[in-house]
Amino acid sequence: MDGIWDSRQQLDATLMSVAGRLATCSAKVEQVLGGFHDIQLLDWQSPAGRAYRDAVTLQASSLRRALDRLQEARLAVARRAQDDTGVPIATSGWPR
Repeated sequence: MDGIWDSRQQLDATLMSVAGRLATCSAKVEQVLGGFHDIQLLDWQSPAGRAYRDAVTLQASSLRRALDRLQEARLAVARRAQDDTGVPIATSGWPR
């Protein structure tokens, strides 16, 4: 029976590790998204400036979608951990 218990603890530890990594990745993506405003070059009104801002906007949109997927993954891991342990894992207070 110890083998089952040990593998269960190992799975719980792995799920917590994955959840922490997902939270860290989400925080980094949020930081990058926050920095996009700083690189918009709003004073640069030439066609090149507009093209640059359009490119930055496309990248920001892609990152927002990636952030949504990271958050979905984090919630899925939390649900799996809860299914395995019966104890809900807080998803809002994880390390960032």
